[in-house]
Amino acid sequence: MKEKAKYVHSVFESIADEYDKMNNIISFGSHIAWRNYTMKRMNIKPGQTAIDVACGTCDWTITLAEAVGKEGQVVGLDFSQNMLDVGAYKVANKGVGGVVKLVNGDAMKLPYEDNTFDFATIGFALRNVPDVQTVLSEMARVVKPGGKVVSLEVSKPPFYPYRQLFYLYFYKILPLIAKWTVNKYEEYAWLPQSLTNFPDSRELAGMFQKAGLDPVEVKLFMGGVAALHIGTKP
Repeated sequence: MKEKAKYVHSVFESIADEYDKMNNIISFGSHIAWRNYTMKRMNIKPGQTAIDVACGTCDWTITLAEAVGKEGQVVGLDFSQNMLDVGAYKVANKGVGGVVKLVNGDAMKLPYEDNTFDFATIGFALRNVPDVQTVLSEMARVVKPGGKVVSLEVSKPPFYPYRQLFYLYFYKILPLIAKWTVNKYEEYAWLPQSLTNFPDSRELAGMFQKAGLDPVEVKLFMGGVAALHIGTKP
């Protein structure tokens, strides 16, 4: 587990500058539409609070900050300082610095009291953590009763032939695209591998329930290449 955490940390430290560009290439720009849909489903109100776990370069953090407004607060937490540095520049550019607090921290051990936030989000990062169940339990712990834990993540299409086609793209073609566009082959060859042992959308819903969240809503995008999970804390 520690070895995975160490390796993942080195990968994200090294790809921070190209991360946004590659996200757009990987998803053909669809990740923005998926996040917009997710935000509508979350129904955030001005003045609420959120923690964006493994926030990366802060795209979702900024969107959350715009939703909660100046009366609200959003924490963006990540273990990669290079990612946070890129994110801090974007936060300042968007004028939400007064709403956002960026924290270099561990998703496995969130440095906050129980029942602190209205929302806890994690976008395209859950498959990279050392232990998925621990992170979900931590996210559930820090949201208030009635609060929501939200994951937007790459997933495994349920329809087997389509799943094989997706795997061909994700495992074979994507690393080559990364090599051609940002000259990072090994780092992006590893990212698809992170999906191999990651639970599918049904299994992940069960893990949300195991973390004490009920009900759990699931929405698949593009036939299941990405999945949204929203769990409510009773």
